[in-house]
Amino acid sequence: MEAVVVAVSTIVLKTMNEMSSLSRDVAKQLRKRRALLQSVAEAADCVATCEAVVQLCAALSSGVFPRQTPRWWIKRRTGGTWEDLRQSDDATDEYYRQKLRMSMAMCKQIVAALAAFVEKKVTHYRTPLPAEQVIAFALYRWASGETYESGTSAFGIDRATGLQVVRDVTSALLRAYPDAIKWPVIVDLDLRILDVHVGYPGSVHDVRVLHNSQLWRRAQTGELFDATPENLPHGVVTRGYLLGDNGYPVACPWIVKPYGGIDQGPDEERFDNRQKVAGGCVERAFGRLKCMWRLFLRTHKTNLETLPHQFVAVCTLHNILLDAGIDFDENLLWEVGPDGIRRRVDLGIDGGGGGGRPQSSNVEGELLRNALCDRLALM
Repeated sequence: MEAVVVAVSTIVLKTMNEMSSLSRDVAKQLRKRRALLQSVAEAADCVATCEAVVQLCAALSSGVFPRQTPRWWIKRRTGGTWEDLRQSDDATDEYYRQKLRMSMAMCKQIVAALAAFVEKKVTHYRTPLPAEQVIAFALYRWASGETYESGTSAFGIDRATGLQVVRDVTSALLRAYPDAIKWPVIVDLDLRILDVHVGYPGSVHDVRVLHNSQLWRRAQTGELFDATPENLPHGVVTRGYLLGDNGYPVACPWIVKPYGGIDQGPDEERFDNRQKVAGGCVERAFGRLKCMWRLFLRTHKTNLETLPHQFVAVCTLHNILLDAGIDFDENLLWEVGPDGIRRRVDLGIDGGGGGGRPQSSNVEGELLRNALCDRLALM
């Protein structure tokens, strides 16, 4: 036992001596290094270099030189569709029509009108997305109907940015083109949308939607029709009227609906046929609008607070493209079903209206319809 104690004591003493020797060597090296640094620091060139470093740090902190963007929080921007849209070659215009439903020139015109409303301030953190890319993404989203996950990937942005971009462009369209929709949806013979009132579920009756619209309030106050008075047979005078389907009551004197029924006289049948032809403008307008902007062609989960505003914005685009003479590709009215058969797109337009229940009528509404019927008989 004593031998073990002696051996351990010897090892401990040897280790302590070695550590003491090592400490002396380290201290000696530190003294040599300190002396060397002191001699260098006393040199004139070293003093000038130190002053230059201090001045450079001060300039960086004051913002004279732009700071490099921190790379640890930035998601790299990519985007195949957007990069293809930026190319300038012979195929670009056709590519614009395929992806954005308009020519490159028309897109640039819309960008010029909306740029002031969507441009963001440049900061030290990140260069904002260009207005062209922001507006192009919103147009692509409405035209393709793709999900945000798919669409944002094609434009090199994240989903949250895509959501905000659509809101910004929607607001910009409504602000930049406040008079694009001057007048539930009203269409003229040129397929232009004159009035739109959205936001109600599909189960709400047409009459209820009409009564809650701004259109109804304008008609009731006499602000809707301001044309020169037109004299019709039987002393009826009108400043204007709308053609509606059977869902609207004749009790509304400024909405003319068809006679309907089976036992019709020749004049009534002629009137209904003419009204049916005129009403076809609504289907053609919706065919152009929904097939060009396919986001609104199908029922899907979305933000019901922003969707009505987006639809109004798309109606504005619809009128802008009509005024610009942008042709509609009739092939968009057709699609290939799951069975591989090519069929016409279902636009989801219910022409039946109010479900067959007799609507109340009044003398003024019936007189207007009868006067128009007799006017057609004389033509």
